[in-house]
Amino acid sequence: MLGLLKNKKKEMNEIQDEVKKVSPGQLQFQKELPELYVIPQCKLTQDKNDIMNFKVTYTPEKDSLWYGGKYEFSISVPDNYPFNPPKVMCNTKIYHPNIDLKGNVCLNILKDDWKPTLNLSTVIAGIYFLFTDPNPNDPLNHDAATIMRDNPDQFVLNIKKSLRGGYLFGEDFPRFT
Repeated sequence: MLGLLKNKKKEMNEIQDEVKKVSPGQLQFQKELPELYVIPQCKLTQDKNDIMNFKVTYTPEKDSLWYGGKYEFSISVPDNYPFNPPKVMCNTKIYHPNIDLKGNVCLNILKDDWKPTLNLSTVIAGIYFLFTDPNPNDPLNHDAATIMRDNPDQFVLNIKKSLRGGYLFGEDFPRFT
């Protein structure tokens, strides 16, 4: 009887340990997950072993300058989410004023403008808006931003060149068209 009680206590401790491993960020993320499939141009893929890290593949629409491309973003949700924003990286090299050549993404909601009332759907919508309304006044790729502001026609030509693949400004871009 004493052995049975010890086994039950051990089982209860293991269950409590599992419950403690779920962070507030994980709980919030699981709550928001059904809402993330709202933008048809965005495909979400998750790693079943690591639900706090997922990928969004965005395929721009015809009215986007980047139409014809397909861009993968990694999103990492911190344990203290929603109090801190997720980390977003672009895994596909892109010529864009708000995404640098290393894949860092500049969205105001991912830094100073983040509030716990925002959510992952807002982040995915932000990725969508990078392709519909790029902002040359808050750049990560300063060269692209300068060309966008000073010579919009050349900016469009540079995007088209980057979509064809090969080298642009010494950087190798993937071929899409």
